[in-house]
Amino acid sequence: MLRKEEKRSLTKLALLLIGWGIGLDRFYEGRTRDAFLSLLGWSIIFFSLLLFSPCHGSNNLEGLKSYSDLALNPLIVLPISFGIYGGILVIRKAFRLLRSFENSD
Repeated sequence: MLRKEEKRSLTKLALLLIGWGIGLDRFYEGRTRDAFLSLLGWSIIFFSLLLFSPCHGSNNLEGLKSYSDLALNPLIVLPISFGIYGGILVIRKAFRLLRSFENSD
């Protein structure tokens, strides 16, 4: 049987893996403000990726001969870098939860 600490870390890990983008793990921990900030941050990253993407549909690509003619918006670097940083934080938290599960006595 699993101990209470092991069950708690498995529950947090499951919530992190399923709902990391909407902050389900933080809602479960009772940190509502952090959960709303997580939801806001990931939605800003997602919508800014859509906004700064080089093409918003096939109508922009009709006269395009090759992808080298496509002008990239330099601001796309910001949401990509914030998304990578957020992904690293999610992976780091997952490993921390796995270590707490492994070290629970």
